[in-house]
Amino acid sequence: MELSQLPLLLLLILNIHSGHTEEIPKPKVTIKPDQHVFRGETVTLRCDIYDGGVTSWRYNWYKDGLTSVSSERQEHTFSSVSEYNAGKYFCYGTETKGSRSSQHSDEVTLTVSDPRAVLSVSPQKWLTEGDPVTLICEVNGSSTGWTFSWFTETVSSGSRNGYDLLSDSSRGSGGKYTVSSADLNHTGVYVCRAERDKTAVYSTYSNTQPLWVTGVSPPVSLIISPSRTQHFTSVSLSLSCEDQSNSDGWTVRRYTDSGGLEDCSSSAWRSQTGSTCTIRSTVPSDTGVYWCQSESGENYHHVNITIHIGVILESPVHPVNEGDNLTLRCFYPYISPPKLRADFYKDGSLIQKQTTEMIIPSVSKSQEGFYYCKHPERGESPKSWISVRGESRQGSQIPVFHILSSALAACPYLIVTVVIIYKCCRMRVISVEEEEETSI
Repeated sequence: MELSQLPLLLLLILNIHSGHTEEIPKPKVTIKPDQHVFRGETVTLRCDIYDGGVTSWRYNWYKDGLTSVSSERQEHTFSSVSEYNAGKYFCYGTETKGSRSSQHSDEVTLTVSDPRAVLSVSPQKWLTEGDPVTLICEVNGSSTGWTFSWFTETVSSGSRNGYDLLSDSSRGSGGKYTVSSADLNHTGVYVCRAERDKTAVYSTYSNTQPLWVTGVSPPVSLIISPSRTQHFTSVSLSLSCEDQSNSDGWTVRRYTDSGGLEDCSSSAWRSQTGSTCTIRSTVPSDTGVYWCQSESGENYHHVNITIHIGVILESPVHPVNEGDNLTLRCFYPYISPPKLRADFYKDGSLIQKQTTEMIIPSVSKSQEGFYYCKHPERGESPKSWISVRGESRQGSQIPVFHILSSALAACPYLIVTVVIIYKCCRMRVISVEEEEETSI
């Protein structure tokens, strides 16, 4: 016999001994607001015994079998519930002015969890100016009953980064922060936090989610040497910010899963000289997004860099212009020469087998996607996103402009030519008329 059945057995013996043979009522336990609650909330357990013959009951509460809860009231309330209060509860009643007792109720489980916010991005975190994007914040899989705040992560001078509340953050129960047309200012690392309505219960800060917005023609370029997005471990890597004026007012910054937002010079293995960042010996934790930041805090030209121990894919650092050739190669660091004969894939589909160099002539926008290479013995490379830059509207208008300009430039010569031809024709007509008059 289970220990949890002992109170019921004792009650049955007492009822039989006292001569009561009528049906023994069975209580029912309810939990408000819910059986699954969050730490810090107010929770009430209620024991209802339906028996018209008894006017008053003394209530007995038990947790996890035989652990008595010091309460004789019909409702047992936790004003600020914690994980310690989680468990299985049941109740039974004894008559206050008699000897009758009820059965014990079925057990009801109270679950208490720490409210954790989870942030996701739709449709993707890599954007071009003008693209729409939505940040979605949920608390343990639910967005109801919460109000949300949105923050961007900032680099602080101490060991931990801080958070700045977005000035246009819409607090509400929707759990979504939508940007209809992204611009460069929306680039950043975002987090969210939720507050339980009317209870002042806060969730943890969510996971970080970066947004990278690429401009059509950024004022600065991030130059990477060697010029590729995937690199071997234990090699030197140089990243430089270059603009047309050769200004040194740029800083290389990065975002990694292990370190979050960082300056280039925040490690003994990295150094910043002017606008150039040098990583003396690459490690996998150097994988992340790198960009150029101005003195006023503007971010430009984000590049996703991967440091990998095995096979890597050589692909262009900058977006490929539509109509240009796209060249991909596969390398492995532990052979000489390091170039591999491998299979090449796009978005998981094989596009070319057993070649040392894959060339896609006259690349189009539809060929944008994730590319990687695979060798049957050496393994496969990480995936790299190949961006194809389509012809801009401004570019398509240039030929028309040149045509109009050429036409306008040629107008004076056309007018002069027409006038000369007209005069020549007129003089010929006059000459013919004079000859006819003479012959008459």
